[in-house]
Amino acid sequence: MKKIFLISTFFFVLVNSVYAEVDLRDKILKNLRCLVCQGQTMSDSNSDFAQTIKSVVDDKIGHGFKEDEIYKFLSDKYGDWILFNPPLKKENYLLWFLPYFLFIIGGIVIYYLSKKTQIKRK
Repeated sequence: MKKIFLISTFFFVLVNSVYAEVDLRDKILKNLRCLVCQGQTMSDSNSDFAQTIKSVVDDKIGHGFKEDEIYKFLSDKYGDWILFNPPLKKENYLLWFLPYFLFIIGGIVIYYLSKKTQIKRK
């Protein structure tokens, strides 16, 4: 009975670790942009570049790299464009904050234009 319990526990741990690697691989590939297709994730793309990156990710996971280490390796090699959620850096403040700034400026302009037309109607 103990042998069956030990074997089933070993089998459960083995299968669970395999699924954890597959889940990690899928998560990483869904957060990477294909540089050839540009609108697709690596997991959706079938380009040669995506196949190469998939094998690189598999290799890195096999060597025990963590998710952040894989992202850093790929962004160092291909730039932040490969990440769907690039990190906030000094170089890309404009990219992150310009839409909000323009939205606020547009709201202020609309407010003053509407005030101006209300004054003319009186």
